[in-house]
Amino acid sequence: MNIQPLWTSAELRAATAGALAVELAVTGLAIDSRVVQPGDLFIALRDQRDGHEFVPAAFAAGATCCMVDRDVAGSPLLRVADTLAGLTALGAAGRGRSSARVAAITGSVGKTGTKEMLRLMLGALGPTHVPVASYNNHWGVPLTLARMPHDTAWAAIEIGMNNPGEIAPLAALARPHVAAITTVGEAHVGHLGSVEAIADEKASIVSGLLPGGVAVLPRDNPHFPRLAAAASAVGARILGFGRDAEADVRLHDASTGPDGTTARFSVLGLPLSIAMPAVGLHHAENAACALAVVAALGGDVARAAPALAHYAPGAGRGAAQSIPVPGGTALLLDDSYNGQPPAMRAALRNLALRQASRRVAVLGDMRELGGFSAELHRGLAAEATAAADLVFCCGPEMQHLFAALPVDKQGALTADSTSLAPLVKAALRPGDAVLVKGSLGSRMAVIIRALTETSP
Repeated sequence: MNIQPLWTSAELRAATAGALAVELAVTGLAIDSRVVQPGDLFIALRDQRDGHEFVPAAFAAGATCCMVDRDVAGSPLLRVADTLAGLTALGAAGRGRSSARVAAITGSVGKTGTKEMLRLMLGALGPTHVPVASYNNHWGVPLTLARMPHDTAWAAIEIGMNNPGEIAPLAALARPHVAAITTVGEAHVGHLGSVEAIADEKASIVSGLLPGGVAVLPRDNPHFPRLAAAASAVGARILGFGRDAEADVRLHDASTGPDGTTARFSVLGLPLSIAMPAVGLHHAENAACALAVVAALGGDVARAAPALAHYAPGAGRGAAQSIPVPGGTALLLDDSYNGQPPAMRAALRNLALRQASRRVAVLGDMRELGGFSAELHRGLAAEATAAADLVFCCGPEMQHLFAALPVDKQGALTADSTSLAPLVKAALRPGDAVLVKGSLGSRMAVIIRALTETSP
């Protein structure tokens, strides 16, 4: 089978202003030598380690070429002034040559879930390209754009932020036809200073819209007027979604239980009913956003919507799996990838829906909340108490939640996930449902590995 080249030598030189001595073609891009596939261009970025150290490993794994900005052993090499700038230029070129209809998605919570819904729905309409993971930052967005196949008809680009001023440059790179904001909440409030500032940062995604673009906005959010004003200022058409009676894409009702979620919508007057094997009302809310994006892109919503019957959250995002415990099995809800206040509350509500002998919450610090952190952690106490029979916590910030819990709900509090993992594992019983959630920096994946590993 012949694989169409993603980039030729001539295209790589033109896009990056780089030097490449030979003629070749690459079929993929990688920034991690451990996942290089034969035919890839490996891009040596600098992060915790300098990617140039892994050029030999990339060639050994089958890389056709490596992008570098200093002398390294191996060939052929695409030599550029700076590898991150080179990747960004390649992303811009990938977007520039594409005729795809493009949506860009941001929000305090729900970005990845909405993106995965769009993968399914737009995929039912034609060749669709979305990031393989939560590639939503200064290297993830250009990498996604640079990987976009020539025949892409639809694309959904996820854009995130940790600090002010990060969204607008990425939106300008993505040049979307549709810019969507899932919601505005307290995520990263420590870096932004207020929820209003978060709303303004999220709203800056509309600055990248192409002429005639559409802003898809959360009609139920208290900051909707602020978001709408930003969209109107750039001449965008506004499409609101949510439960509000004035929403263009309206969620009329939804119900959720241990087997999934059902919901009724009207999309610009078109009635739709969907059922998903995803537990939690927040999935219905994300679906309203995703349906609005499909409509805003000009897609056939009636054809696309049935694909949501296949939507379920992935690993680290709430995926459910059976795990062994002494005497039987328990249900693990793996929500370990990230944790900010809106997502933490949704995960606890999800846990409360599970039919189990005991419901156990294992929670790590929510990061980047600054001076609001203690209050926001304590603020989870009511929902944690209602959702769980037993709560385990780790990290210096989670002590505020732990102290606010009734004594009979307190499992254990430790300094970190490594010390908490064996305590949780020893406490689980057959029939339990256990939620594991926290910010990525809390390393809750350590607990997931401890709970899923089996003795030799």
